[in-house]
Amino acid sequence: MPPSIDDWLPEDHPARFISEVVDEMLDLDEIYGSYAGEGAPPYDPAMMLKLLLWGYSSGVTSSREMERRCVTDVAFRFLTANQFPDYRSISRFRRRHMVALRGLFTQVLVLCQGAGLIRLGRVGLDGTKVRASASRRKAMSYGYLVPRIEQLQAEVDGLLAEGERVDAAEDEQFGVDRRGDELPAELARRVSRLVKMRAAKQAMEEDARAKAAADKAAAEKKAAGKKAAGKTNRAPAGEPVKVGVGGPGDACPGSPVDPVTVDSEGAGPVDVNAGGDVVVAAKEQRSFTDPESRIMKMSDGGFQYAYNVQAIADEGGQVILAVNVIQAANDVNQLFDTVTVMGTQLDAAGIAGRPKVILADAGYCSDENLQHLGEVDSAVLIATGRVRHGEQVPAAPRGRIPKNATLRERMARRLRTKPGHADYARRKAIIEPVFGQMKTRQHAGQLRLRGLDGATGEVLLHALVHNLRKLCNVSFNPGLLIG
Repeated sequence: MPPSIDDWLPEDHPARFISEVVDEMLDLDEIYGSYAGEGAPPYDPAMMLKLLLWGYSSGVTSSREMERRCVTDVAFRFLTANQFPDYRSISRFRRRHMVALRGLFTQVLVLCQGAGLIRLGRVGLDGTKVRASASRRKAMSYGYLVPRIEQLQAEVDGLLAEGERVDAAEDEQFGVDRRGDELPAELARRVSRLVKMRAAKQAMEEDARAKAAADKAAAEKKAAGKKAAGKTNRAPAGEPVKVGVGGPGDACPGSPVDPVTVDSEGAGPVDVNAGGDVVVAAKEQRSFTDPESRIMKMSDGGFQYAYNVQAIADEGGQVILAVNVIQAANDVNQLFDTVTVMGTQLDAAGIAGRPKVILADAGYCSDENLQHLGEVDSAVLIATGRVRHGEQVPAAPRGRIPKNATLRERMARRLRTKPGHADYARRKAIIEPVFGQMKTRQHAGQLRLRGLDGATGEVLLHALVHNLRKLCNVSFNPGLLIG
């Protein structure tokens, strides 16, 4: 008898758990239904899903490496039943079924709830940066992009003129009906790069317009508040100046484009002036490989093209309840959006109730967030950071809260009570290990798919696999459950 691949894999191997979950516990109708009217899929979708889940669970996110492992790794061969899908099929399957992953994530949440991993007591909210599939070397700043567009346009015009001259010479030499009208290969490369550069320029200008409008609205709201309180605004320190390649005050050269407008110290976008100039910082950059990613400061202090991943995890088993992928580097405006995503996900999984306490670090602290905490169904504890000058926050709060206490002072006072201190002390132990485990075990710190939709789908896949690993650990060792 030929050897059986089933005999090569230990009975308690996690790959067997992945196989059982896909075969017996997950509803794959959405995935199978996507092939209706197209004929049979090239490989069994259940097998491909097992391969994808096990690859991400073991830190293999490259489709080419998955193809190699299907030949050399026993666990991969067990899950694929000695089939060897090529990397293109694996990559296309992953990209095709990103939408179905949200339904699978919900199904895994239901399984975690049934296993007692979700308690909805304390939950931790935090954000982490994950590197996009984008190279810093294939990007340009706005200040460099504008003159380069004109330069490339001149080169393209020159190549076109040269092509026409060559065509005329060859027509005279070979006749008008003979071949010889091919343009130089260099032209195609420059034209395609010019298209990408113009698209990047337009995207940066649109982002700047949106930011200017938001800043203007915020400034008007702040001014109205000060006016109501009897205060006046100071006169602006300086007027915006136009900055070109030649220096302050010079218009940016290029085809008819709006000049770069920055503040007097070149710090970044300020406003749209009366002339309608586009407000874009000269140092604003855009990647050509993944235009939807953004430059962000990473945990090692460097700057990379990345996405900001917001996540909420439950204390009971460190199960991820919700993920939200955004392009903004700052966490402060993501509190309510991520909590809303969590509520939607819990409702979809049929999990009743909401967490008792949501714990968030100082990155989410703002007067606006503190003002609207009453709209959340759970108690929210947000670190307020260092005590500011003039704030009255006792080390051990007792008695009534002063009537004139600000929202920050009230939150800081609450965190210093015994129940508040006991709750917030658990924040790091709930959410931060989740990011560490995903980035170390699953290599989730580097994404493979490009674009916001691709990044969102891949992060959701990482979260799904993380929850499966927690479920697998409890299945093998029930003692891992907390309290």
